[in-house]
Amino acid sequence: MRDAVIVKAVRTPIGKGKPNGALAHVHPVELLAHTLRTLMERSGIDPELIDDVIGGTVDQVGEQAMNTTRYAALSAGLPETVPATTVDRQCGSSQQAVHFAAQGVIAGAYDLVVACGVESMSRVPMWSNVPEGKDPFGPGVAERYKDGLVPQGVSAELIAAKWSITREQMDAFAVSSHHKAAEAWEQGLFDAEVVPLDGVSRDECVRPGSTPEILAGLKSAYYDPNFAERFPQIEWNVTAGNASPINDGASAVLITSSETAQRLGLRPLARLHSFAVTGSDPILMLTGVVPATERVLRRAHLTLDDIDLFEVNEAFSSVVLAWRQETGADPTKVNVHGGAIALGHPLGASGARLTTTLVHAMQERGARYALQTMCEAGGLANAMILERL
Repeated sequence: MRDAVIVKAVRTPIGKGKPNGALAHVHPVELLAHTLRTLMERSGIDPELIDDVIGGTVDQVGEQAMNTTRYAALSAGLPETVPATTVDRQCGSSQQAVHFAAQGVIAGAYDLVVACGVESMSRVPMWSNVPEGKDPFGPGVAERYKDGLVPQGVSAELIAAKWSITREQMDAFAVSSHHKAAEAWEQGLFDAEVVPLDGVSRDECVRPGSTPEILAGLKSAYYDPNFAERFPQIEWNVTAGNASPINDGASAVLITSSETAQRLGLRPLARLHSFAVTGSDPILMLTGVVPATERVLRRAHLTLDDIDLFEVNEAFSSVVLAWRQETGADPTKVNVHGGAIALGHPLGASGARLTTTLVHAMQERGARYALQTMCEAGGLANAMILERL
C-alpha cells in the first residue's frame, strides 16, 4: 500500500486581520501565491509534476471568491495545466485539504499534490459570505434546533461552564500561549517555516508582555442578555484575551509518496499516518476535538501515551482546556510553540499552518508521533497523526 509523506511545509507570517494589519495590503490570492511559489522554489521540483492544488478558504466571497486556490496557483507561476480547488470545512478547511491530498496520494490518484489555505480577514471579514437578512441554515435546521443555534463565542462559554473552567484558567492558558510563541521566535524555531512577505517577517499578534493581570481587565466578548437568560450557567468569562484574534495569513504543504520522494530526491519530513473527521453537537459546537482524537488514535492503533506532540487549535482557551480534561494529555506536549491565541487564526489557513508548525517542531524535538486536531463551526472536527521519518 502506498503511503503519503510531507516533504515541504511553509507559511506566511500572520498579520492582524484589521485594516491596519501588517498584511492587510496584500490580496488574498497573492498571500497564498507567495507560499505556493516558495514551496516550489524550496523543493526544486518541476511544477508540471503537481497533480492538484487543494486549498482551504472559509469566506469564499469577494476577493476570496471564484476558487481562490486556482488563481493563487496561476499567480505563483504554476503551469496552466495544474488544476486547483478550494474547500470549506470551516476553521479546519486546510487541515481537510491536507487529508484530501494525502488520501489521494495513498489511493494512487496523485503523485505530487499541494495542500494549502488562505484567509484575509482584514479584506474579507468573517461572515461576509452571508448577506444581511439571509438565513444560511434553512427551515429543517430551525425545526430540529427549535431554540436556535448559537455563535461560537457562546459555545466557548458553554464549554467553560460544562467543564468548570474558570476565567483564571483560561487567562493563564492564553498567557502561556503568548510566552511560548515569543520564546519560539526568540530561539529561531519559526525561521524554517515562515517566509517573509513585503518586509513582514514575524507574527503580528504575539504579545511577550502578556500577564494574567492584564487579561483580567478585559470585558466579556460575547455577553448577550438573551443568551444569558437561555443559558444561566454561563459566567461570561470568554474575552478577546483568551480567544484567538482575527488574522491574515496563508500556508502550504507539499505531499507525495515515499517512492516518488525518493525518485525526485526529496527528503520526507513526516508520514501522514492516520486521519479522522467527526461531527458533534452544533450547540456546544467546538467539542468534536475529543471524539476526533479518540477516533484517530483507534485507527492508528496508538494510545495517547504514544504521542510526543499535540497541536490543538486554540480557537478559545476553553476548547483546549476541556480537551485536555477529557483526554488526559500531558500539557507540556500541547502547542509547544504557542497556538492560535498568540500566533493568530486566519481561518482557512490555520489547518495547514498547524501542520507546518507541527512538522518543524517534530524535527526540532525528535518526536516520533504527533497529533493535530481542530474544532470547526457547526459541530465538526478533524484529527490526524503524523509520524516523523
